[in-house]
Amino acid sequence: METSNLTMAQQVALAASEFQQQCTGHSPQTVAAVLSGETLVITLQQALSPAELALAMTPAGAAQVQEFHRQLFVISVDMLRDEIKRITGVEVGESAAEVVSATGIMVQVFLLAHGLPDATWNGRVVDDWAVEA
Repeated sequence: METSNLTMAQQVALAASEFQQQCTGHSPQTVAAVLSGETLVITLQQALSPAELALAMTPAGAAQVQEFHRQLFVISVDMLRDEIKRITGVEVGESAAEVVSATGIMVQVFLLAHGLPDATWNGRVVDDWAVEA
């Protein structure tokens, strides 16, 4: 996909979608990237595979799916952090991810060294953008 015409928000959402595909083999249905000050929040809808959703139907299975995705995020997040820095030009600090196994939603949070003006982030006042997979 040609990214030169995309806003930073769109590029980050696309990078997060591609990261999820590379790490899990499963693309989320939609991705929203929201920047508030120095906090970047990426929400991936339907980020879990059908098998993971089935496993998550029990409390023990849900805990297993959550722990698997936390660990996967921890060991592979540097790739996404580097891509966010490349896109925004801003150093990325702490990061964390959480999965709501019952719904298949994944939320990733990144703390940036500093915020970006709305016009730089997405070219408009609204702070979010979703990419359809």
